[in-house]
Amino acid sequence: MSLLLTHGYYMWDDPHERQTMRPYPPLGLLYIASHLESRGIDVEVFDSTFQDARDFQQRLESSRPSVVGIYVNMMTRVRALKMLRACKQVGAKVVVGGPDPANWVEHYLDHGADAVAIGEGEQTLEELLTCWQGDGDLATVTGIVWRDGDETIKNLPRAQLRNLDEQPFPARHLIDIDAYLNIWRQHHGQGSVSLITARGCPFQCTWCSHAVYGHSHRRRNVSNVADEVEHIIERYDPELLWYADDVFTIHKRWLRQYADELARRGLRVPFETITREDRLDDEVMDTLAEMGCFRIWVGAESGSQRILDAMKRKTDAERVIEMVHGLQKRGIQAGMFIMLGYDGETLDDLQETVAILKRAAPDVFLTTVSYPIKNTPYFEQVKDRIVATRPWSEGSDRDFDVLGRHSKRYYDFTTRWMVNSVSQSQLAKQRTARAQARRLKAAINAQIGRVGMWMTENERIEAKGRPVGVFR
Repeated sequence: MSLLLTHGYYMWDDPHERQTMRPYPPLGLLYIASHLESRGIDVEVFDSTFQDARDFQQRLESSRPSVVGIYVNMMTRVRALKMLRACKQVGAKVVVGGPDPANWVEHYLDHGADAVAIGEGEQTLEELLTCWQGDGDLATVTGIVWRDGDETIKNLPRAQLRNLDEQPFPARHLIDIDAYLNIWRQHHGQGSVSLITARGCPFQCTWCSHAVYGHSHRRRNVSNVADEVEHIIERYDPELLWYADDVFTIHKRWLRQYADELARRGLRVPFETITREDRLDDEVMDTLAEMGCFRIWVGAESGSQRILDAMKRKTDAERVIEMVHGLQKRGIQAGMFIMLGYDGETLDDLQETVAILKRAAPDVFLTTVSYPIKNTPYFEQVKDRIVATRPWSEGSDRDFDVLGRHSKRYYDFTTRWMVNSVSQSQLAKQRTARAQARRLKAAINAQIGRVGMWMTENERIEAKGRPVGVFR
């Protein structure tokens, strides 16, 4: 039985990625591939990142796989559904997995999937393949949802992998990692390779989906991670690493031990990662600097403590300022993530966020407008006011609007006001003529943003879309 694994991300279809040019490969898919290889199962990977739909169609027609496994996240749903249809046209069985299918099981079955894998996919796919190959009983495969005629059957959940150190490293050899490195080097002068040291996040933020790992947190042994870093350096020789953990500094003792292990082996590659305010302190920041961290992203989300508490974020808005300054003193760039439009947010909350950003003066910050992801507490909180602006198969959870919330134009103006207000504040510290000219421009743009907010203050989301209830 031949197996092809793929995902639905096509970089050339992504306007934002075409601007940033910082692609990374699908690690989750490569973990499944390496697990199956270790069990003696032949597996191929079609990495769609640098391909297009015609390339996938040609691959299907040339290899005629018996089974195709498609990893799908919220942003790749539309493309993945087209790939699913193409697979069925060549007679392949299709199993879909990842966060989006876990949240929308019935819809993926309606669109032709033979099974939906819930949770980690390594052992699930191994058992599913054995079952399909031997005409076994699907009811015995834990961690899947499938249909027997018109009846949807949800099997028992699969237990999570207990020891991540027993899993082989991602099967990077099955795809062209050098293509990723070349894109990075062409556009940024340095190549970057990603890896993870743990799975899952134990925190309870209301807007965050835990569809794959639940609220677990399982960490690899420091020597196991260092072995992978050593392998990456020997094989790919990257200038940078990206630790793609949800919260890299969650465990202080582990971080210290890992830093010591890297130092013992003489491994020091500059890296970038993500954390939270409450997982930073002087000792952690010293360790990060020692290890070569050049940038860390702090999930600040809001400068309003009221909004953070509503999110059940369990972080301190004021302390973010101290942590950002602490990182910068150690030569580490500080980035911040800011979420706008969370339910109940007011202009006062937005002003508090701008005030925090001005005082923190991060090297960079990024904004997004909140959206309710299926099966999250936030979704449940606002579900009676959610409308979808597109049919399910043509969009994603990002296309959900919340009745009564400000319009998209309002948040576009908010972002303009916020970005330029912070820039204006930072440029005030510089005395050069060029800096003052830039400050004046920022001040004008900030004012345009603020006026735009005022003009669109009364523009609220109305029930013009489809009630999300039709999708449940």
